[in-house]
Amino acid sequence: MADDGAKGLSHLKVDRKAGVPDGTTSFYFRTRSALLRAVAERSAELDLAELQAIADSSDAGGEAPTPSRLSQVVIQAGSDPQLYRTRARYELTMQATRDPALAAILQQATDEFTKLHREILVQLMPHGAELDPAVVEDLSNVTLTFINGLLQRFAHGDRIVDSAEQLDGVLSAIAAGILRSSDKGRLTQAGGLRVLRGGAPGPR
Repeated sequence: MADDGAKGLSHLKVDRKAGVPDGTTSFYFRTRSALLRAVAERSAELDLAELQAIADSSDAGGEAPTPSRLSQVVIQAGSDPQLYRTRARYELTMQATRDPALAAILQQATDEFTKLHREILVQLMPHGAELDPAVVEDLSNVTLTFINGLLQRFAHGDRIVDSAEQLDGVLSAIAAGILRSSDKGRLTQAGGLRVLRGGAPGPR
């Protein structure tokens, strides 16, 4: 899908790419829609596993890595070989506008992504910090929207952010702006997101 788009996906091409006998893919996925849904489910499974690993490592405590694991994963998603999965994901998103079953799979994945992303942000806050749930929601929505847009740019070959360190700086600036405008704005003086400090330069 990353190379030829959704229209280029076929059972036979999957057979040839996987090195299995012709007809193997169609035996398990009878229709093209079923094949698309299987691609969506597998892609979501891999993406969620990466986010869950970040959440688990952050929850374990200890010294936060620099750059943050969140930014590392995003940058990796914009680089080969994971860029193939990123491009396929956006191809699936377009297909989902005409396939309710596919849309349901992607929506479920999005809901799980959002929940995990929110958990990760909470873990990245300064120790002992307390934020209004509405502020956490704003942080989650804005940063996730930015990351999604960034990945779309990556999928189109536009490397607007070059490194995890640079992305840390951008996310920190976004978080600082939201925190500053909230009733808990004093947290910006505490360093914003715990592992997204460092003042890395923003996008070119």
